Amino acid sequence: MASVFVIEDEHQIRDLAVRALSNAGHIVWAEATAMAGLQGVIDNAPDAVVLDLGLPDLDGSDLLRMIRSVSDVPVIIATARDDDEEIVRLLDAGADDYVVKPLSGAELEARVRAVIRRAEVTGPSHCLEVGGIRIDLRSRIVELDGEPVTLNRKEFDLLAHLAARAGEVVSRQELYAEVWRQPYGGADKTIDVHLSWLRRKLGETAAEPHYLHTIRGVGVKLIDPT
Repeated sequence: MASVFVIEDEHQIRDLAVRALSNAGHIVWAEATAMAGLQGVIDNAPDAVVLDLGLPDLDGSDLLRMIRSVSDVPVIIATARDDDEEIVRLLDAGADDYVVKPLSGAELEARVRAVIRRAEVTGPSHCLEVGGIRIDLRSRIVELDGEPVTLNRKEFDLLAHLAARAGEVVSRQELYAEVWRQPYGGADKTIDVHLSWLRRKLGETAAEPHYLHTIRGVGVKLIDPT
């Protein structure tokens, strides 16, 4: 079973895709606009995206570029456009597959399975480990010394980002941009609050850190304490 996000504005096609993928056992989300779809991809971290090009608020080619700036998720372009130059351009821009409508639900589901299979074979590991912390990026499950740790969405995203850069000092500006999607940062205590929650769940404090170390005036570093 995989998770798939469908971004398609024509409700009949969207319903067909959702039904076909759900009947095959996948978890499916769907949106009819580009910006709602982008937010959904960020929030849900699906295993694959099915993307139409003729969206009402933004062309799908622009949305592909935006998705590629934040995720390596496999993207299948499903569109009525059949121009060879357009197909080549979008594949070069980061699409993993390109299919021309109309297509059956069975074909769509097979293509979803194919891009996910390729991603699993050729893509990076979906698990991060730092000391006793193990992070499963697909299932969004965190374990500490073999025991589950319950994190909210932003806590998970913050920990995962720091774990991907383990041993490096990550600036607060980068955390605002990459975790909170606020490129100009902020003056509030958002990062401090989430770090405090994370520390408590990892069994440490700011005064006695094990994994999470704040470098005053610079940023935050996640280290292996062993």
